[in-house]
Amino acid sequence: MTGQVYLDFNATAPAKPEVVDALARIMGEGGNASSVHATGREARRHVEEARAAVAALVGAAADSVIFTASGTESNNQALRCAGRDRVIASTIEHESVHLARNDAVLAPVTSAGLVDLGALEEALAAEATPALVSVMFANNETGIIQPVAEIAALAHRFGALVHCDAVQAAGKVALDMGALGVDFMTISAHKLAGPQGVGALMVRDRATVVRFVHGGGQERGLRAGTENVSGIAGFGMAASLAHEALGEFAGLAVLRDDLEHRVREIAPDITVIGAGEARLPNTAKFATPGLSSEIQVMGLDLAGIAISAGSACSAGKVEAPYVLTAMGIADELATCAIRVSLGWSTTADHIDAFVDAWRGVCERVRGRAVSAAE
Repeated sequence: MTGQVYLDFNATAPAKPEVVDALARIMGEGGNASSVHATGREARRHVEEARAAVAALVGAAADSVIFTASGTESNNQALRCAGRDRVIASTIEHESVHLARNDAVLAPVTSAGLVDLGALEEALAAEATPALVSVMFANNETGIIQPVAEIAALAHRFGALVHCDAVQAAGKVALDMGALGVDFMTISAHKLAGPQGVGALMVRDRATVVRFVHGGGQERGLRAGTENVSGIAGFGMAASLAHEALGEFAGLAVLRDDLEHRVREIAPDITVIGAGEARLPNTAKFATPGLSSEIQVMGLDLAGIAISAGSACSAGKVEAPYVLTAMGIADELATCAIRVSLGWSTTADHIDAFVDAWRGVCERVRGRAVSAAE
């Protein structure tokens, strides 16, 4: 991690030391998990131990886990390889869902950022052909949590399969794939302090999906390519650590709420997106009229604070974030929104540093002093 105060955990969570140690050790061992000699068998052991740990994190069966190279690849496999011609996705899904199936019917969300269940039911009933419904557990920009179990029950009434992108939720809140009733679930290692370049797709019934990457017979024939043994092992280590620390992670809501309270004192006209809704405990998304996202991100970066305007996959874009637009937030406010996301290394001192730096940005841009309390 750099010397910055890092508050961009929703983009990527810096790997925990235990994960780094596991990666280095297992990379040094070498071995191909498909080889039958002793070194290969040891590599296979690492993969299968990680498979069990990843499954346990989300309440899934170990044999449901397909290791991939990213959450994006997992989403693509679910959306493109489940044999469903009709796909229904919410308007706030990650781009890896929207672009995987650009023929999808888009289900709107309410002003609270929740899937409109009435509109979803209408979309499901519009055609007799069973669909695949894709809805994220928690939004990557706002942290707002969807009623996934209710959505899954509704979709199954119409014979639909249900895919849940849980990339932002895994390791932050308790997940139980069985209790949610979803057929597919996507998670990614680097969002829970594991290595980048490793993801997983959990499949309740392996008969409902075919391979996306073609070649050898790895991952029981559902994902070809030599396994990234060290990366997968690091994923398993991160999943185990995250599972153990769910209660500790929930405590980040105290720091998040303090941050939101203090920025409201500085600028009472800010809008906190998702306030009052169930959210991830680490995510604050707020917009300040007249204070552009770009200026805030750059100003804070110069002050040694790392935050973002939204999804890291959309970096460099200046148009209004589509998630906020889908919620009915006007462009002039949406383009003033920033995301502050906390994580395993965040402390109260980091919140203090953010608030002080953000106050400075406000004062410079608004051309007047803003007090700590008005």
